[in-house]
Amino acid sequence: MSPLKKYRIVLVCVLFAVIVFTVTTYIYDISSSLPESLKVMVGDDSLFEFDVPVEAEVFNSAPTLKINNSCSNEEGHIHFSMSEPFTVKSETVGSFKTKLKLFGLFELKNISIDIIDEMKLKPCGNAIGIHVDTDGLLVLGTGVVKGIDGLEYEPAYNIIQSGDYICGINGNKVNSIDGLVDELQNCKGKKAKLDILRNEVKSKISIPIVCAADGTNKVGVWVREDTQGIGTMTYISQNETYGALGHGVADVDTGVLLRLKEGNIYNTEIIQVIKGTAGNPGEIMGMILESSSQNIGSITENSETGISGIVKNESTIPENEYDYIPIALRQEIKEAPATILSQIGDEVKEYGIRITDVRKGNNDNKGMIIEITDERLLDKTGGIVQGMSGSPIIQDGKLVGAVTHVFVDDPTKGYGIFIEDMLR
Repeated sequence: MSPLKKYRIVLVCVLFAVIVFTVTTYIYDISSSLPESLKVMVGDDSLFEFDVPVEAEVFNSAPTLKINNSCSNEEGHIHFSMSEPFTVKSETVGSFKTKLKLFGLFELKNISIDIIDEMKLKPCGNAIGIHVDTDGLLVLGTGVVKGIDGLEYEPAYNIIQSGDYICGINGNKVNSIDGLVDELQNCKGKKAKLDILRNEVKSKISIPIVCAADGTNKVGVWVREDTQGIGTMTYISQNETYGALGHGVADVDTGVLLRLKEGNIYNTEIIQVIKGTAGNPGEIMGMILESSSQNIGSITENSETGISGIVKNESTIPENEYDYIPIALRQEIKEAPATILSQIGDEVKEYGIRITDVRKGNNDNKGMIIEITDERLLDKTGGIVQGMSGSPIIQDGKLVGAVTHVFVDDPTKGYGIFIEDMLR
């Protein structure tokens, strides 16, 4: 084969790879710009603007579901285009499966149109202390064990991984470090048989036991059984549940979302505020008042969109000027001024911000970009600091979401989560 022919073949392959990459990226961008569900308050006429070349088909729609610029077929399925603005309205609650096709030809993904009742929540903004006990022991890493023979061993290396959970040993369940140590001392064989959970998949592994220099059995694994931290309470519902943080409680060393066994939130006394600067995020430091009289509630769920649970003692929560207010869905949020509620000292106060970007297709905890504009808060904290996660965001008298992250290079800016995603 001549060099020229080889060159042409390589050129065609490169061109084909570029085309495939471009098309794949385009499809991914279109798909990620669309939320997993479109939520509409019953009776409201909600406007959506996505401007994407996607055709939608709603299956088994109710007669009360109305979408403008649409048509229906004999089965009652509704067809409409997402390349133009469209409105959705229904007088009854319901959820409708919707299939999306790129250019009306290629299946993209399924979403739902959810018609929900109006919901009111009480925004909070108070600092809370969080205590979480893990379901199993979280593996932080492996280490070297010095044996009774004077040699060094690393028995768990390449067998167990950081982020794994140890759920049992030799057939017995373990939920504490002391329990794991006791079981290791009772091992009769040369290996410990561990039940682990890795990426939500259960499996069994065996790790050699080393008799350490102090005479105890060890397997060279570093583990954690609980964690504590400070955050902010976002809301209380009328059925005495709450939501907080806007992001999950993750292990500080591994970044792994903690599997929840049980947990509680407590009132917190703020001791110090470390001001944030570019490249150095600030922090609210406080003392968790871990007593039964200061226990606000239990933690029943830890997810990527925050923690939630049951309120036990609402009377201990610091008051603010807000009672129960309506929530705003993502299509109602504007790139405009808003406020947040946050406890920087002894009281919960309201501070001015601006919502600079609304990512209406976002499905995680970074649906909004916000900027702190209130000079009082900037003077105290420099912007968004650790511990403010969960501070409720209010716009036009509605609860729209919560603060979740800070931009490390600019603490005056950060991300917020949509309240509808916290409620999900």
